[in-house]
Amino acid sequence: MDNENPTILNASDLPSRRKQPKRVLSSGLSNGATGLLSSVAPSTYSNDPFSTASAPDLLSGDDDDIDDIDSSIDYIDEQEIYDLISTISDPEHPLSLGELAVVNLPHIKVTDNPDHSAMSHVLVEITPTITHCSLATVIGLGIRVRLERALPPRFRVDVRIREGTHSTADQVNKQLNDKERVAAACENESLMAVLKKMLETCK
Repeated sequence: MDNENPTILNASDLPSRRKQPKRVLSSGLSNGATGLLSSVAPSTYSNDPFSTASAPDLLSGDDDDIDDIDSSIDYIDEQEIYDLISTISDPEHPLSLGELAVVNLPHIKVTDNPDHSAMSHVLVEITPTITHCSLATVIGLGIRVRLERALPPRFRVDVRIREGTHSTADQVNKQLNDKERVAAACENESLMAVLKKMLETCK
């Protein structure tokens, strides 16, 4: 192991909204969808359920319709992203990425535009347990796969190593955010087996 004694947080102390009813998706992997990561994590949303495209015309002057739209828009925030990825298993330790503080709520940024006025965006900065962690790319890819699977198609996902926490952060960041490299990685059966194992613990 790279780090036999990592910092471990108590799972019950991690920030979570899971006591409330959620629309969290199944973590199972299948091959029934299309897209860059479809072989690993197909999107459950064939259509964006949070889209207002089919909503009444905002220019119609009907205040009741506008009120209905406002109440139906469901924004995705940092806490929801954290809940999606904090239970991913570390590929090296029998603990979650949340328990190892690899993912942290303050290091997640979300810009959500359900009305499609602009591209919605999620940035997750991860903190490897040690600066020379050899599995940083695998962990980052697991997070990307999880979010690509769980989020509506309006979202662009960026996963990066937090500055100053890894000796080859620039190289890892390029790999995690290069579509061609990610697609090639998703064709590697051995890597897919590792990712599937990591995502089995997602709630």
